[in-house]
Amino acid sequence: MPTTDEPARAGRRGEDGPASRRPMSVDEIRASYAEYADWMHRFEWADRLVTGRYRRERFGDVGSRVLDVACGAGTNFRYVPRSADLVGVDISPAMLENARETLSALDREGTVREMDAQDLDFEDDGFDAVISALSTCTFPDPVAALREMERVCAPDGTIRLVEHGRSDVGPIAAFQEWRADAHYEQVGCRWTQEPREVVDEAGLSVVDSTTGLFGMVTTFEIDPR
Repeated sequence: MPTTDEPARAGRRGEDGPASRRPMSVDEIRASYAEYADWMHRFEWADRLVTGRYRRERFGDVGSRVLDVACGAGTNFRYVPRSADLVGVDISPAMLENARETLSALDREGTVREMDAQDLDFEDDGFDAVISALSTCTFPDPVAALREMERVCAPDGTIRLVEHGRSDVGPIAAFQEWRADAHYEQVGCRWTQEPREVVDEAGLSVVDSTTGLFGMVTTFEIDPR
């Protein structure tokens, strides 16, 4: 990963403990993605190569009105049925510009809006499906964001997540632990989170869950209440 400038890193480091244990503010996340949005968009193909099959398995059969939370550059868009009414939200204007380009490149209809995942500006039960990928690691309050996803999803709908976290392979996990703080300072990502613990803390009802890629990718199908 590229590195940020030293003043930005110092401003996030503080003296109270590891940077990866203290969430960035929404403004800091927005600023970080403004710096890396174009770089991430250029290398989106690599993301799809690693996580594409997990996204396809979880997002390929979702409902008619779909909300993609923390949509980023629109990586999930190609996996959502073309018949779906697709809405993507993200905190980063720079990422949303790339998401619009993705919609155009895919020649599909969709709407993208700047929005905080922890405070979604949608009515209750407004979507048949809510999806998100590789996002809970960056939310300042991932539990709040997951509960918002549940709030805006219809009771007979579905929530689908593709998340990443600490590997269950010792050497890989050790490397992640070693790089965790530096990785968070660079891109605001908690590399060693435990996705199942976050979902459990949010009180969500898991229907199905799978793990792959040496334990680093965990996917969920969740029933909203």
